[in-house]
Amino acid sequence: MARIAVIGAGMGAMATAARLAVAGHQVTVYERGTTYGGAVGRFERDGFVFDTGPGLVHLPAVYRDLFVKTGKRPLEECAELVQIDPAVRYVLADGRTVTLPGGSHGGAAAAADAAFGPGSGERWSALLGRARDAWDATRRPLLEEPLRPDREALGRDPYPALRGSGLLRRRPPTLAEVAARELGGDGLGELLTARVRAYGIDPATAPASAAVLPYMEQTFGSWYVRGGVRELATALYERCLERKVTFEFGARVAEVLVREDRAAGLRLADGTEVTADSVVCAVDPRQLRVPPTGESAPARTESARWYTLFAALRGVREAGAAHRTLLGPVTVLRPDDAATRPDADHEAVTVHAVVTDGPAPGPSAQDLLAAAARAVPGLRERLLWHELRTPDDVGAATGSPEGRVPAPSLAGAGGRFLHPANATAVPGLYLAGGWAHPGGGLAHAGMTGALVAGLIVEGADFRGSR
Repeated sequence: MARIAVIGAGMGAMATAARLAVAGHQVTVYERGTTYGGAVGRFERDGFVFDTGPGLVHLPAVYRDLFVKTGKRPLEECAELVQIDPAVRYVLADGRTVTLPGGSHGGAAAAADAAFGPGSGERWSALLGRARDAWDATRRPLLEEPLRPDREALGRDPYPALRGSGLLRRRPPTLAEVAARELGGDGLGELLTARVRAYGIDPATAPASAAVLPYMEQTFGSWYVRGGVRELATALYERCLERKVTFEFGARVAEVLVREDRAAGLRLADGTEVTADSVVCAVDPRQLRVPPTGESAPARTESARWYTLFAALRGVREAGAAHRTLLGPVTVLRPDDAATRPDADHEAVTVHAVVTDGPAPGPSAQDLLAAAARAVPGLRERLLWHELRTPDDVGAATGSPEGRVPAPSLAGAGGRFLHPANATAVPGLYLAGGWAHPGGGLAHAGMTGALVAGLIVEGADFRGSR
């Protein structure tokens, strides 16, 4: 039985801790804050309840597998997941509204035809078919296996180029170029670019392989957790406690200790030293002194700053309202969930805006209210109060520098959209969570649990999750 120290109590950290504990290790989690969940937090006021982080779960199989492998009760007995339908509603720049059903490629094609004219659905389906090819080529190496030493293979974009497009003869296209070329300029391309932008990825710089993200959503669905995604964090925390994982809250880690060229424990901010056989850093390594991870760490990983507005509304949520609406870089979430409001005569609405690198300032509360008003009928008249959460608030809650949120890893672009490998150049030191391979997002961060646990339990022979 080895002593494992885990830094951070986010979703990737807890997923790692639970898997290591069930393998027989003694696991202690050190969290700088006062609670678990990391970015998956909760804000409550006057009977209204809001998720402070992601509001939907994609690839729920990641957490189903985690709960099957770590205890007797499956995920469905610990948290209630409901697939949302429609999957997403778009409000386009020209004011048109397009609604795509959940879990139906044919239904999505029919919706595209209805909105943009005959043939649009065929173009949309053809693009997702090429995205499926990219998904099939990279699913295991990019999501289910430790990052390979020959990361150059993932630096090549797996998205199939269209012959005769002109894109084959020059540099690989960006996602924005793919949208313009394959979907046209009549607004259909916004169905692709807005969906990817919601992950904190700029379509103008992202590789074409980013099309795997909307493919993943349309194929495996978008899922809501009753009571909010915070309930999933609570279920995972309780599973960790069942497996005898120890949590130390208010324990800020200052440094990873290295002795005899191997990770040997932690030094806390108060000077306390903790001895460990292995250390798992499940926070952004820039928060603390972590030994260099060697050349396996890429020069850059994609991240964005998030602005979130919580809006408490009077009045009943209208029939047929979409759970999720995308308006360019803004996402409006309107869960039909009694647990999020004081009674049936009120509604809790969350508005997210993502700002990628650039000189543009972040949106104000009034900017976000104006965007949300395009998705929520009578919002101004119904508004009781609102509260804005800025990247500074995100940073204060999670410790992330500048309040940045990591995006999922993507193949292509020479590896610029990859994250550092889970195994570092320092023996006994591992990276988990959204800042490590395979990147940010609930599913991707959750997968780090399987990867890091596999590397610690099986060693260098570990070839990936099965």
